[in-house]
Amino acid sequence: MDSDKVVRAMARWWQTVSQEDGDPTSHNPMLYDPLQDGVVKTSKTRQYVAALVVCLGAVAAGTALAWTSPVLPQLGERTDANATTGNSTIAGNSTTTIINNSTTSANEGGIQLTAAEQTWVSSLLAIGAFLGALPTGYIADAIGRRYTAMAMDVPFILAWLSIIFAQSVGWLYLGRFLIGIATGSFCVVAPMYISEIAETSIRGTLGTLFQLLLTIGILFVYAVGSMVSWTTLSTLCLIVPILLLVGMFFLPETPVYLLKKGRRADAALSLKWLWGRFCDSRSAIQIIQNDLDQAGADASFLDLFSNRGSRKGLIISMLLMLFQQFSGINAVIFYTVQIFESAGSTLNASSCSIVVGIVQVIMTLTSSLLIERAGRKILLLFSSTVMTICLAILGAYFNIKDGGKDVSAIGWLPLLCVVLYIVTFSVGYGPIPWLMMGELFLPDVKATAVSLTVMFNWLCVFLVTKSFGTMNESLGSDVTFWFFAVCMALATIYVALAVQETKGKSASQIQSWLSGRQ
Repeated sequence: MDSDKVVRAMARWWQTVSQEDGDPTSHNPMLYDPLQDGVVKTSKTRQYVAALVVCLGAVAAGTALAWTSPVLPQLGERTDANATTGNSTIAGNSTTTIINNSTTSANEGGIQLTAAEQTWVSSLLAIGAFLGALPTGYIADAIGRRYTAMAMDVPFILAWLSIIFAQSVGWLYLGRFLIGIATGSFCVVAPMYISEIAETSIRGTLGTLFQLLLTIGILFVYAVGSMVSWTTLSTLCLIVPILLLVGMFFLPETPVYLLKKGRRADAALSLKWLWGRFCDSRSAIQIIQNDLDQAGADASFLDLFSNRGSRKGLIISMLLMLFQQFSGINAVIFYTVQIFESAGSTLNASSCSIVVGIVQVIMTLTSSLLIERAGRKILLLFSSTVMTICLAILGAYFNIKDGGKDVSAIGWLPLLCVVLYIVTFSVGYGPIPWLMMGELFLPDVKATAVSLTVMFNWLCVFLVTKSFGTMNESLGSDVTFWFFAVCMALATIYVALAVQETKGKSASQIQSWLSGRQ
């Protein structure tokens, strides 16, 4: 009799999500929620693990983006110690150009590239990324975020194999194009996955991991690439997507996607895996369901523009990406070596690259720690304001220097500006546009909206890359820096007037703001 009382008491304390719908899997013990006061709690460990695993795609993207910096000097036609090659890469997913003064090492593959071929090796990644971004959203809606990440990891692996065993420039072209497709795809699917598995309290921190791990990938190539041959570097880079593919086998699909497909019990199991055995999955599932009900069925492409909330979210996401790329990061990094030399530094180009990479990693990590305390908006305002000042000072510095005046006495000033600029970019406009892109859309339009935003980002990458050289030659370095300073001043005004804080807000609260209901 006593045992029967215990059983009945336990039945009152525990209830499953699937029992509400008569789900045949309702007796799965993992689905039971503890409803007794003081028992309900969540665990964040597996959310961090899942985010880190999927963000191995960001590490892989970072290695691909920085790969040309140490490799192209090894593959170039010139072999003298003074040969200088400017290699376009993307640091922190913003265009940068590293000036690499290095002695060409032994070319293990026997491949030598002309200047035109080097340009194609650099640019094919951006072309592939642009083309890979759009279909990824539709694929993620069709087969799920997890399987999309696994499928899009395959081009990463095939790309590195093509590069490692390349015997002609054509195989390098193929590898760089495939790696671009994978990079563009992970810029879409990784933020989507993270935004759909994270609790509100750590959504910002997890959202910055993509940028953080991307900068780690870039730093890895800068540090290792100067010490090993290009084939060895490529082989080391191959390890990252292999680890990613293995890791994705152990992760669940996102609860949002599963619930969107009507798989309520599977969504609850996913939440239990991610949030811990003792989380209140019933309440969490209901909140997600309410958001899905608010969104309705899968929206069409035109619905993204006809719905006020979705349209405003898309505009904000795209403008943040525009400001990220037109922050002038390309101009600043392009002149890093020259500014270091003006300050009396004896660091060579490779060392400057490593210093820049270390600063980016440290400050992006700092951003991940600050994001849930300071908030998105304040960090964006701080970032754009300081960058505006730094860019204006750099423009003035080059105006004085190009005018033939002696600037040796203030060589420390532009160096200080560069450091502050990179620090504030890494804290604000480096990671936050990617984070907010995953926050501003409901599930019905998220895949399409994120894909369009990523494509727009890569279009801005192309525009800045192509226009910087022309601007620098026709307008001068000073005007070029002042142009980017104006862009950042406009960014400060826009964020101050049009962007609200999303820290700690649920999806429905964010949509209420975007739709003008608050």
